[in-house]
Amino acid sequence: MVVSVGIDVSKDKHDCFILSSEGEVLVDVFTIPNTMDGFNCLLKRIQGCTAPQDKIKVGLEATGHYSYNLLGFLLDNGLATYVLNPLRTNLYRKSLSLRKTKTDRVDARTIASMLLSDAGLKPYTNTAYHNEELKSLTRYRFDKVKERAKLKSSIARLVCILFPELEKLVPSLHIASVYALLEAFPGAKQVASAHLTRLKALLETASKGHYKRDMALEIRNAAKNSIGSQMPAKSLELQHT
Repeated sequence: MVVSVGIDVSKDKHDCFILSSEGEVLVDVFTIPNTMDGFNCLLKRIQGCTAPQDKIKVGLEATGHYSYNLLGFLLDNGLATYVLNPLRTNLYRKSLSLRKTKTDRVDARTIASMLLSDAGLKPYTNTAYHNEELKSLTRYRFDKVKERAKLKSSIARLVCILFPELEKLVPSLHIASVYALLEAFPGAKQVASAHLTRLKALLETASKGHYKRDMALEIRNAAKNSIGSQMPAKSLELQHT
């Protein structure tokens, strides 16, 4: 006998239904909260069916992040878990409707029944679970790269307004020493008013000794003759970029 567990996943709770391969309802629809106590309650209900572990199938729809924690719990407990494509489950529901089976939505019963009727379904594996982790990291990295590019563009735009001459004095605006300078003195007026000793110390520390008094003096002189605008709002934006 195969035991089929259908789970209808939602944000705060999950409806569950347990069916045997002989069509016997082993546990009628019950609801568990989306908590560890709820997950353990589901596990006890499944284990209470007394079927060998390799004769248990658990199915749920791919519902994005709502199903992720429950999926991890099921896999950690060694249960063969099937993540079903919603389009596929919807087609199966429609086929039940054609056979005059009363169902107007994909629910836990539909999922449990589908697990028993479709021999071609493949269980979700730990490898797939970890692949999802890698995809998530890849998306995160992509978002961060885009965010960094946007911030760099903002810095270049603001420097062009506040202290345009600076770009010609350094190999790149996007180095630690320039960022330290702009955070402390966000504009030509602020740089021009800076004490040379402080300016030298800041640049020398941020550049790890690469920039010394000569560079501090060159930058301050450029600031004193800068065409840059004095715009406090833009300076504040630069400091917080």
